[in-house]
Formats: sequence, C-alpha cells, structure tokens
Amino acid sequence: MPLTGEAWSPKCWTSREGCNPLAQTGRSKLQNQRAALNQQILKAMRMRTGAENLLKAATNQKVREQVRLELSFLNSDLQMLKEELEGLNISVGVYQNTEEAFTIPLIPLGLKETKDVDFSVALKACRTPSRNGAGVELLLSYFIQLGFVESRFFPPTRQMGILFTWYDSLTGVPVSQQNLLLEKASILFNIGALYTQIGTRCNRQTEAGLESTVDAFQRAAGVLNYLKETFTHTPSYDMSPAMLTVLVKMMLAQAQESAFEKVCLPGLQNEFFLLVKVAQEAAKVGEVYRQLHTAMNQEPVKENVPYSWASLACVKAHHYEALAHYFTATLLIDHQLKPGEDEDHQEKCLSQLYSHMPEGVTPLATLKNVHQRQLLGKSHLCRAITHHEESMREASLCKKLRNIEVLQEVLSAAHQRSQLKYTQLREDDDLLNLTDAPDIISKTEREVEIILPQFSKVTVTDFFQKLGPLSVFSANKRWTAPRSIHFTAEEGDLGFTLRGNSPVQVHFLDPYCSAAAAGTKEGDYIVSIQDVDCKWLTVSEVMKMLKSFGQNDIEMKVVSLLDATSSVHSKCATYSVGMQKTYSMICLGIDVDDKTDKTKKISKKLSFLSWSTNKNRQKSASTLCLPSVGVARPPVKKKLSSPFSLLNTDSSLY
Repeated sequence: MPLTGEAWSPKCWTSREGCNPLAQTGRSKLQNQRAALNQQILKAMRMRTGAENLLKAATNQKVREQVRLELSFLNSDLQMLKEELEGLNISVGVYQNTEEAFTIPLIPLGLKETKDVDFSVALKACRTPSRNGAGVELLLSYFIQLGFVESRFFPPTRQMGILFTWYDSLTGVPVSQQNLLLEKASILFNIGALYTQIGTRCNRQTEAGLESTVDAFQRAAGVLNYLKETFTHTPSYDMSPAMLTVLVKMMLAQAQESAFEKVCLPGLQNEFFLLVKVAQEAAKVGEVYRQLHTAMNQEPVKENVPYSWASLACVKAHHYEALAHYFTATLLIDHQLKPGEDEDHQEKCLSQLYSHMPEGVTPLATLKNVHQRQLLGKSHLCRAITHHEESMREASLCKKLRNIEVLQEVLSAAHQRSQLKYTQLREDDDLLNLTDAPDIISKTEREVEIILPQFSKVTVTDFFQKLGPLSVFSANKRWTAPRSIHFTAEEGDLGFTLRGNSPVQVHFLDPYCSAAAAGTKEGDYIVSIQDVDCKWLTVSEVMKMLKSFGQNDIEMKVVSLLDATSSVHSKCATYSVGMQKTYSMICLGIDVDDKTDKTKKISKKLSFLSWSTNKNRQKSASTLCLPSVGVARPPVKKKLSSPFSLLNTDSSLY
C-alpha cells in the first residue's frame, strides 16, 4: 500500500538534512557489506531448512547420508558467514574519530538492515541517516510519523498486508511481520545505534569531545532502554529484553569510561588527593566492565553476543582494575606525610580507598611509615601487573582484538609502565614480605545515567492532516463513505443544530425537515459543504457557511459511524525465519445502506429548530475508512472493501 500525497513525495524526504544515501564513506560501505552478508545468511538458512525437512521425510538410507553431508557443509558455511558478520560488528576502526589517538576503541552498534517496503520511495532516506544530530532527528521524525500513520490506518484489532522485514544486527537472521510495531521498534534500535556511532566519532582528545561522547552513549542507553520497556515481545534477538539489557549496560560502561578519560585529560599531577580520586574512578570503570562481561556470558544472550565484544569487555575490566592499583601504588610510594599537612584528611582518604586495610596495618601508620607504604605500594604494583597481563592475554585469544593495533599498543604501554615502576623498587625478599593488596572501592564523581529520548522536542507535521483531525478520523472506528445531502433551509430553519468542534456533528435533527428527508442522521459528521472541506472548521464557521446560502439549495456531505461488529474475519500467516510466529489479518467488509426514501412527503413542521449551535465538545471518535470528500455514493446498497487492513498495537502481541 503506497502512501500517496504531496507530503510523501521523494523530494520531501530524500532531500532533507540528515540523510546522504549516495555517500561512499567507510561506514556506508560497511553497511553495504552487512546488507550483502545478511542476504547470504538468509539463503544459507533457507537451504539448511530445506535439507532438514528432506532429512525428516527421506526413508532411503543413502539419501539420508547425502543430506547429512550436505547439512554439515551448510552449517559450516553458515558459521563462517556469522563469523564474518561478527567481524563487521567489531570493525571499530571505521567508526572511530579520524584524529590520531592513543585511546582504547569504543564499541559502536551497526544499523539494522531492512528490505524496501512499498510505503513510499521517499522513506528509503531513513535507511541511510547521516552520523550526526540531523541523522538522529531524521529517524526520530520518521518514528513519530509512524505513530500518526498507525493511528490513522492501523486499527488495534487487525493487521494489514504490508510485510516489514528487518535483519538481526547480531545474527543476520531476517524477521518479517505484517506489523508496524516491528518497523517502529527497529527504527528505535537504529536511533540508539546511531548515537553509538556519533559517540565513537567524537574527538576524545578534547574535553568537549569527551563530553559529547558521554552524552551520546547515555542517549543510546536511553533509547535502547525505552525500546526494552515499550516493546516487550520482539521477535528479533537483538531487540529481546535480555539482549537490550546487555546493550544498555554496554552503553553505560562506555559512557563511564569516557567520563574517566575526561578526568585524566588535563594530565595527572603526582598529587595525593588527585591520585586517590583517579584510582577510585578507574576502579569504577573496571567494575562496570566486569559486570558487563558477566551479563554477556549469561543465558540466553551468551550465544548471540559477539565473542569479540565479550572479550573486549573482559580486557577493559582487567585494564582499568590494573590502572586503579597502579595509581594507588603511586600515591603510596611517591608520597609521605609531611609536617604541616592535613593529617586527618589524608588518613580519611586512605581509609575510604579500601574496603578493608591489611591485617595489622592502619591508615595513619601507613602514611607515617615509609617502609610500610612502599611494601603496600609494591603489593598494588604486583596486582596491577597481574591484571595487565590478564588483559593482554584475553586480547591475544581473540583474533579480532589482535588486529586492533591501537588496543595492543595501549595495553602494552600500560603494562610496561607498571613493570618499570616495580622493577625500580623490587627487592629480593619481596616474595616473603609482600601481602595481597586490598581491593579498591570504586567511586565516581560522574555517575553516568540513562537519558530517555525526547520525542516532544522533534516537530513533526502529520502527512495526512487533510484527512481531518486525528482525534476523530483515526483507525479505531469504521465509517460509511461520504453521503451527499441536498436540502434547503425552510423559512430560515435548517432543521438541526450543530455540536462538537472540528469536525462538527449534526444534533437535534427534526425528523420531518428537508435534511432528514435527504438522508441526514443525527450524529452524522459534516465533512464538506458545497465541495468545501470543513473537517477542520469550528461550529461557528460551519454555521456561518450554512447561513450564507439562505433559501438556496445546499449540498452537504456527511459520514456516519458504523457498527464495530460488522466485520468479516480471515486468516493470514507471516514469515519469520527461525521464529515460530503466526499472525492473523482481518479483512474488512462494510455494508453501507445509502437508500433514501425520496418519495417521503415533507410535511410542514413546527419551527422549533432555528439557526442555533451546541458548542459542547464531543468525545473523540475515530475511523478506519477515511472519507473521500470528492466522491459521492450512489443510493444503492453495496459492500465496500476497505483499502486498509489492521494490526494490533498492543506491544505484548509483538
């Protein structure tokens, strides 16, 4: 069902800011690779399904052996394709800032791929949003516009024949539904993904760039969290509640990491209180990555989280824990309590740095005893070196991470720094004298948080505004086609009053008046007068138009609400690879009886109705079969087939 009208022309969307479908950037090429790979995965899955069905049906042993052999090849090919998709998912270099930077890469989400839908050629713009605020606004505008379309054309109890297809961003498995909720949820996912790409693109060598990075990842977390809470039964693995929970944790962890980098950006002075703060900030980052790594290894998401993502989370957890111990060792080894310094403050800071002090050691005694401070400092260096070595080992086990040169350089440099400091202080009896360094309490002055999407800040005009007020002409009710009413006002009396506001409604209809004889019914909505659209006019404006005709013949078009129970039901199944889903579509059948007794004698009536109005607002009504003002219905009984099918908007069915 292509949506028509001026507002949906390709010029309106493809030329707007925030989309560049012809750009051949590294990111767009990567998305093209993802699209091609998704098609290969789909083909392989269909072949595997066919082979599995053949294996179930075959009885000949030789045939079964050949099918099993074919299945083994198909499974092998499918595994290679999924590994290739994982490689695209960890292609962090394409999304990073172009400036040379000695920083650990952040993980972006790739955009979900979709098939063309015959909504309108114009909507293809939403498949290639630019990686900036304009691109985000484009997707947000489309998401809000879908809400208007859903309210106007998609009743809550029916489906329509448009098939939406989206590919899982992590597995490449396609999901198809005759359900606008899939389209809305996938657009939300891509808004979150776009925020991650904006965040990774920011220049993390400047304070403003790091602040933008933190903001982008907090907004990504907010969109994905909104998606999780709003669309609770999505058929796509990457949008399942469990997976979205993990992705939200990943966004917040990367935001916390960027907040730590902002603390360290001016350069770290070898100062006691600053090093205490930085040590606890690093411990906080290590903690959130440890929690993220644990979440990634839980069922049911464990099989679908890219191995490289889980590995990088583990690498960062060890790396930042190592930094926390290194900074703690530095403040212990390089500083001692001097006369005139705030002894109580330093003692308090040191005691709050640890969950517990080593046995027989107190904060004040440690500050005053140089030898004791060095022993504790070397213990922290040993733990730092252990964590550095573990982070490097984890990175070496993952082929994708081994290929990220900047990651290897950062890990190696941090390890060498801790190793050098320990070498300068190492003594032969360290193995006997050193005890296990205590854990460092994580603490941050910048607790990152979810920033929910602010839809109200995006101004969107309903493309189908000309159909009438959305509060009335929406898909929750069914309507007759517009009926032409020809009548005259007798002695200045219409024979009815008006009520409501945009559109107005016939009220207190005299059954013997000319309008009633022509087919007007009480409760009818007036949609046009003399071919002038009046769905947006007020009671006073409509009354003024009717008065202007005096005793002349008036042509008025009205629509009536139909009984909601007069629909015909039929079933329709949808296709969803790997998902056992069945959906139903209810085809609408409308019986409209426009017969009017033209031979009815119009008797003279009492003039109890005059040019008056009833300005009481009527409650909102809604429509499925929207009126077409310019078309008159012949006065015969005819069954109308609605151009729209309906879908359930209850997210629990999605």
